[in-house]
Amino acid sequence: MISNRIKNLSPSATLAMSQKSAELKAAGIDVINLSVGEPDFDTPDFIKSAAKKAIDENFSRYTPVPGYLSLRKAICDKLKRENRLDYSVDQIVVGNGAKQELTNVILSTVNPGDEVIIPTPAWVSYVEMVKLAEGKSVLVPAEIENDFKVTASQLEAAITPATRLLLLNSPCNPTGSVYSKKELGEIAEMLKNHPDIVVMSDEIYEHINFIGGVTSIADYDWMKERTVIINGVSKAYAMTGWRIGYMAGPLDIAKACSKLQGQYTSGASSIAQKAAEAAYEGPQQCVEDMRKAFERRRDLIVELARDIDGWKVNKPDGAFYLFPDVRNLIGKKYGETEIKSSGDYVLYLLQEAHVACVDGEAFCAPGYIRLSYATSDENIREAIDRIKAATSKLK
Repeated sequence: MISNRIKNLSPSATLAMSQKSAELKAAGIDVINLSVGEPDFDTPDFIKSAAKKAIDENFSRYTPVPGYLSLRKAICDKLKRENRLDYSVDQIVVGNGAKQELTNVILSTVNPGDEVIIPTPAWVSYVEMVKLAEGKSVLVPAEIENDFKVTASQLEAAITPATRLLLLNSPCNPTGSVYSKKELGEIAEMLKNHPDIVVMSDEIYEHINFIGGVTSIADYDWMKERTVIINGVSKAYAMTGWRIGYMAGPLDIAKACSKLQGQYTSGASSIAQKAAEAAYEGPQQCVEDMRKAFERRRDLIVELARDIDGWKVNKPDGAFYLFPDVRNLIGKKYGETEIKSSGDYVLYLLQEAHVACVDGEAFCAPGYIRLSYATSDENIREAIDRIKAATSKLK
């Protein structure tokens, strides 16, 4: 009774590991969950106040499919203020999280058989979204030695006449890598020779960066009219559960996304939209405070993780993830347990160390694991201590 479309989809590995962690906690086991990709901070009070005010003022009816005009204007102002990019409100579509807008763009631009280039390691849902559109994912792998970043020449080698979309994610989930202005400039220059390719730039971790600002490929004049920016309030403002994301891009793609969204979810929550509007228009010190906390935690986890035998660790420039290479541990044993893959190692850490991580295979990078450091310093120290002790038992 189930469609092939759904049968062909893979379940979200990050959500699955989070569920396993929750089940063990419910059974009374002290699990430290480093699998969750969300800030551990509370939504700032001024944003919550705006939501309460919206309820009192009866913002309780259906919203326009592409979002409230006032929120889309606030997004345009944000893009102008922070990114030096000019968009009209008609080029903005607000949806139920950045994940919906990513899916909208892929479904609106990719025909069956079209190719989508995805640098890897890559977020778990990109490949599955392309499957829904009956497209073909073309994976371009990056290595830890290059800080998990691909070059313009690597991307160009993957282009064929069937290439429709290039998906960029900077700062990146799962690696925390951030493309420099020079690196994006080289990719933009290469794309001059391939004018039919649309770029989707996932910038949801934009404000969680440790290099003093993030450049968008839309900054380049010849790229803006063929780039779709994806962003939202979940990471920067600790608003994951509010489910507000947006796309900003060419008018024809914006209209297509609004048309699609109108048929399967309509407009996003009225209260959440008013909260997001306050986030963009209000004081921004909360964003910087959280960024500083994540940077401190990044430094802490990198320092501690480098002492784990068998791990190869780089220093990520953004987001809140560490993505160590654990291939040196494959083939090692403890008792009856043999580590045959990074997935085995993740399960071993859950069972032996009571620490939840995510297998890198979910991110198209077997042999790696992802740890989220969106947790307290105390949890980071304890988790790494447990991982180090459990890993030392493998011989």
